Amino acid sequence: MIDEKQVDPGRRGLLVATCAAGGVAGLAAAGAFVSTFEPSERAKAAGAPVEVDIADLKPGEMKTVEWRGKPVWIVKRTPEMVASLKKTDGLVADPKSERNPDDLTPEYARNEQRSIKPEILVAVGICSHLGCSPSTKFQPGAQPSLPDDWTGGFLCPCHGSTFDLAGRVYKNKPAPDNLQVPRHMFVGETKIVIGKDQKGEA
Repeated sequence: MIDEKQVDPGRRGLLVATCAAGGVAGLAAAGAFVSTFEPSERAKAAGAPVEVDIADLKPGEMKTVEWRGKPVWIVKRTPEMVASLKKTDGLVADPKSERNPDDLTPEYARNEQRSIKPEILVAVGICSHLGCSPSTKFQPGAQPSLPDDWTGGFLCPCHGSTFDLAGRVYKNKPAPDNLQVPRHMFVGETKIVIGKDQKGEA
């Protein structure tokens, strides 16, 4: 302990200033250290819900947006595309989306269309086999790597898994599950929020 009587008055000011400067530096360092545990703005944005305007989406078209680093497809199905789902009910492995429902299909999308509105499909465009991104094959009929009675859907180029226009995987394919339907909700006639629904954020 320093005896104040033995400290020169000029030095006392220097000692106080030095201690104060050291304390400020220590606090700054501690603040910087703590801030490294907080997610960056970019990380927050990567996990945040995404709002999408689909006013310009025409029947038969698809829009792709990014959510949590994943491609999310929004398909505006034609009446013919919606009707084709009845034909594929008996051909797909999980027609009622009963496999891993909490991870893959929200309750409001556990229907034939796997959607809130019959014409709008929202699905993560990543194959449930090894993570490749399937290609769109909306045109019905015979095509390379597809059956002659193809009704439209998606084809994974990596190992040949096929999905119907609701993202349901066909039987006897490498992919074990349907495409994921992320939690989402409509916030207007033409606006969808992906990553959030009435129960909160995903």
